[in-house]
Amino acid sequence: MQEATVKVQGMSCRSCVRTIEGALDSIGAEGRVNFEQGTLHVQYDEAKLQLADIKKVIQNKGYDVVA
Repeated sequence: MQEATVKVQGMSCRSCVRTIEGALDSIGAEGRVNFEQGTLHVQYDEAKLQLADIKKVIQNKGYDVVA
């Protein structure tokens, strides 16, 4: 398993946290958003996903990702 922590910009409420975590779950990644710090800690199988895939799914939900 690979792990990464990235900054996520554009979150305005707890619903944003659920949206991001749900999007990650749908692609087989496990993520935990820290709303107060604006960060996401994610674990994923590097044989199936790359960090770029994770960034893309978050960006497709309307948030900005800064690695």
